[in-house]
Amino acid sequence: MSSTPAPGAVDLYWIPLGAGGQVVRLNGKVYEAIKAFMERRPRCALYHSALDVDVPDGRFVIESAPIRDQRGRERGVVAEGAVGTRWAGRFRLFRYEIRRWSGGSIPDASEAVSSPVRVANDLARAQRVLDLVPSVPTPVWGRDELHTGDMWNSNSLISWLLVRAGVDTDRLQPPSGGRAPGWDAGLVVARRGPTAV
Repeated sequence: MSSTPAPGAVDLYWIPLGAGGQVVRLNGKVYEAIKAFMERRPRCALYHSALDVDVPDGRFVIESAPIRDQRGRERGVVAEGAVGTRWAGRFRLFRYEIRRWSGGSIPDASEAVSSPVRVANDLARAQRVLDLVPSVPTPVWGRDELHTGDMWNSNSLISWLLVRAGVDTDRLQPPSGGRAPGWDAGLVVARRGPTAV
């Protein structure tokens, strides 16, 4: 008697940078204006990515964000890293957390554009994504410590996980007219092989 495989799915969300927060939105616009000027190209909308993973054990949200408070375990925090410089990372204000949040929610998911995007529809890859989260590199946010030509941030986490889990990322791009800074950093590091930071 054959059994039906357990369900599993991974959905990718593209969320406008700074959705729900004026400071992040303003900083993102300034950053993109400078970057576009230096690269002699039009300005683009910037996006932050997050994952929603469904497995038989439940639904999990995976993302990286600033540390809000000391209750990280309630949000499924599995790792932390510094923002800007390693020295500044001694203070909570300059640290980020990586969440694998059982039953959690993606802040501002209602503002996501062209989302969700189903990137995997099988239990093996969905479980692999979840299993990999604690082993993601945690270099300094906003810097290129791993020499990829792109800064490390929340998008790097997501692209790294997808590549390492065997998800085809070749056709994954932010919505039309948008950019996801850090996405390429995750792709490059994941394809290099084991990396510890």
